[in-house]
Amino acid sequence: MADFRSSVIIAKPLDEVFAYMLDLDNIHEIMPIVVKREKLTEGTITKGTMLKETRRVRASDITSTIEVLEYEENRRFTTKSDSNGLIVEYKYDFYEISEGTQVELEATVKTTGLRMKLTKPFLVKMMKHEDGNQLLNLKDMLEGNHPVEEAEEEKQEEELTEPADEHKKD
Repeated sequence: MADFRSSVIIAKPLDEVFAYMLDLDNIHEIMPIVVKREKLTEGTITKGTMLKETRRVRASDITSTIEVLEYEENRRFTTKSDSNGLIVEYKYDFYEISEGTQVELEATVKTTGLRMKLTKPFLVKMMKHEDGNQLLNLKDMLEGNHPVEEAEEEKQEEELTEPADEHKKD
């Protein structure tokens, strides 16, 4: 049973959406908390491919190994990560529809060990907060909206326009 789900319709062809989702260079736009994802195995991404992912969580880098459990080009892929007793599976399904492409995400969080089992509700909430918007981010990037880039630009603009500390007394 899934711990959380997400679904989105993207006004782009299925093969373009699938390819964008699997392009490792796009991971930060899709999941902003992920700062890097690289292949550990040779060849194209397929069943059995191993990836190394680095996430920035509260100013710390957390690295995990991800395995592609299932892969059907332009149809489905499933990934699994296991980090210190936290096992996360993300299953992505892609459907060609008249409006473009429907993408569905099903996330399953499993835990091992008493401590992890006790904190599972918190961990699921955290994972949903961190990764729950990835399909909306994918949609925004492919349809021409760039929320990650816009947020970074806004932050830079705020830093430039913030008044300097004034130590003068009037």
